Amino acid sequence: MEIRTLRYFLETAREGNMTRAAERLFVSQPTMSKQLKELENELGTRLFIRSNYSIRLTDAGMLLKKRAEDIISLVDKTEAEFRSLEKINSGDIYVGAPESESMALFAEAVSALQKDNPGIRCNIYSGNHEEVCDRLDKGLLDFAIVMSYVDLSKYNYLEIPAKDSWGVLMRKSDPLASKESLTVDELKKYPLICSRQWVDQDLPHWFGEDSDRLNIAATYNLAFNGAVMARAGIGYAVVLDKLIDTSESSSLTFRPLSDVPGTGLYVIWRKYQTFTPVAQLLMNELEKRL
Repeated sequence: MEIRTLRYFLETAREGNMTRAAERLFVSQPTMSKQLKELENELGTRLFIRSNYSIRLTDAGMLLKKRAEDIISLVDKTEAEFRSLEKINSGDIYVGAPESESMALFAEAVSALQKDNPGIRCNIYSGNHEEVCDRLDKGLLDFAIVMSYVDLSKYNYLEIPAKDSWGVLMRKSDPLASKESLTVDELKKYPLICSRQWVDQDLPHWFGEDSDRLNIAATYNLAFNGAVMARAGIGYAVVLDKLIDTSESSSLTFRPLSDVPGTGLYVIWRKYQTFTPVAQLLMNELEKRL
């Protein structure tokens, strides 16, 4: 299985059309078709369902697409790392991170580094802690920023000296908006809009035996979408503070949960990891600040 063929496969999967994919990669359509057919023969399964005007992935094709994306990302990152070995003050750094106001401290370290080294580029991958840690474990990231859900014993880490506060996002016209704060017990009465990570990680700890009786009206992956649903009146969005605009011009307001402790954040990296020169520069900057 050649890297070039995997690139052909991914581009065809993205375009849904072999001719357009061949044009984008500057190869002939017969060459593209021949390479993909050989890939199917090598794997012993069909990867595409072909029609006159388009193609779509089979189940096997969907599986290969996920694997190929990881493989190509790792190849590209490895090539970039070797190119940067002779460039101690320029190159790419790859970081996985959640949505969090505490990211500002990390961003300040990157900003300070780039002032002296403008050739450095920081690439942020946003996702929940499982997605981020999976990419870190595969070598696709140099660092990850995670909440305290993660088993830190598996990694080297620095603690970010800030905590995120949990609360509830609701319309300003809602009766609950008259309260200064809410409690977890009060949330049991209302439809909730929650992140999928929160449902898996926090819900059982917050509500215990009552977890199964909660009214989870909707789930989200990005807080912005949770805010859109709260604005529409679907329910009350359980979110971290300062992620959503609740200024005077906004129709939403945030009320903290008084009985929920703040959530800490950590910068983690793999044990025995060898950093590229630019990643090491960021590591040095983080150690000074954190």
